[in-house]
Amino acid sequence: MVQSAHAIPRSAQSLVGLGLAIAIVGGWLGLHFYAIFVFELSWSTLPAALAIAVVQCWLSVGVFIISHDAMHGSLAPGFPRLNSAIGGGLLFLYAGFGWRKMRDAHFDHHRHAGGEGDPDFDTVNPSNFWRWYGTFLRRYFGWQSVLYVSTIVTTYWLFVGVPMTQIVLVFGLPAIASSMQLFYFGTYRPHRHAHDTFNDRHNARSDDFSPLVSLATCFHFGYHHEHHRFPQTPWWALPRCRRGLAESIRS
Repeated sequence: MVQSAHAIPRSAQSLVGLGLAIAIVGGWLGLHFYAIFVFELSWSTLPAALAIAVVQCWLSVGVFIISHDAMHGSLAPGFPRLNSAIGGGLLFLYAGFGWRKMRDAHFDHHRHAGGEGDPDFDTVNPSNFWRWYGTFLRRYFGWQSVLYVSTIVTTYWLFVGVPMTQIVLVFGLPAIASSMQLFYFGTYRPHRHAHDTFNDRHNARSDDFSPLVSLATCFHFGYHHEHHRFPQTPWWALPRCRRGLAESIRS
């Protein structure tokens, strides 16, 4: 039997999803404030700064994945307003994104995955990472995101007095790297045109990663075919869903 979100009681799914969200977002905000307001960058602390940047990049990916679950209503099933409030708030904190625009675009992605009408897909460059990534940025990072990031950077630099090098290292680079991580593991690898063909209309493939590697790369978003087949499955249940699909094929 395939293990999908429907096999998880709504109350349990909400409890686990919200608990993990609190841990991830709390870690992300806590590390950010430490890196900006407490940490002092120097040559001796540079290794620590690089470690902070790596962890903050990974947590930023997690924040976006939580907002993605909220789009599907799988963060807290049965509570649409709560999903919208959390998802919208996190998208704004992530990069100044608007909730409705991002949610509608993501639903278009599911309806037209890997083809015309898919805002995540580049029909002109279906196999070229950098050109496709450029298209991806132009479609989603508009003036609102530029204004949001510029305001934060200006405030930290001119009013708080944080050195620009520190802002770039512990805030700017993790943010940019997380967008590339999300794009590479959550869009490019699953939907790119390659030597292999897609199995069905979802035009998506999954990475054959262990659950631990899958978590490290993109919070299981690399199990992308499973996500398209069962979009109501929360990110943390995708390994279970994948195992259920494999068992149903073997039986």
